[in-house]
Amino acid sequence: MIQIDKALIEKITEEVKRQIKKYETGIPVGVSNRHIHLSHEDLYKLFGNGYELTKYKDLSQPGQFAAKETVSIEGPKGSFKKVRILGPVRKDTQIEISVSDGFKLGITPIVRESGNIGDTPGVIIKGPKGRIVKNKGVIAALRHIHMPVDYAREHGFNNGDMVTVITEGIRKTAFYNVLIRVSDKYNLEMHIDMDEANSSGLKNGDRVEIVKK
Repeated sequence: MIQIDKALIEKITEEVKRQIKKYETGIPVGVSNRHIHLSHEDLYKLFGNGYELTKYKDLSQPGQFAAKETVSIEGPKGSFKKVRILGPVRKDTQIEISVSDGFKLGITPIVRESGNIGDTPGVIIKGPKGRIVKNKGVIAALRHIHMPVDYAREHGFNNGDMVTVITEGIRKTAFYNVLIRVSDKYNLEMHIDMDEANSSGLKNGDRVEIVKK
């Protein structure tokens, strides 16, 4: 008859729990490819009066979704086709690209917090029913962490804090000037763009640690 070492089983169980807990610590990462947020006015100009976006899939943040619809954007030197629209519609149209995307378009995106589009470059946007010339709205999004209120309170963070974040792996990286955005409408997640993800070897779902406030 096989003897069961209960003490050993308990020890193994605790070690498994410890490893799972270790894996679950930190901030999950979401990598953003180029995309666009449209105002109602611009949506109608591009797709027709009264048009409504069609949900393709939900995003990690509650209420946010990727639409089935895409547009083309054009700069002085080049263009991108099939740029995904993210919903819901916003007050102002905003185009989020990486710095390397700007090289192809022939513009220099300014690193800004989402929504802060004053004195930023513009592009031409083309949809199936129209064409718009925007004189502003293109940014490279300031890396940031969406943080629920209860998590922020528990860990001593406030909306608008700037923190330093480190990654693990062969391309271990320190990200400075990461903005904390606190809301009861957020799920915990750090957002970076494709340039930042490629430089640090990060992908969706990887976890990072805040090391300095």
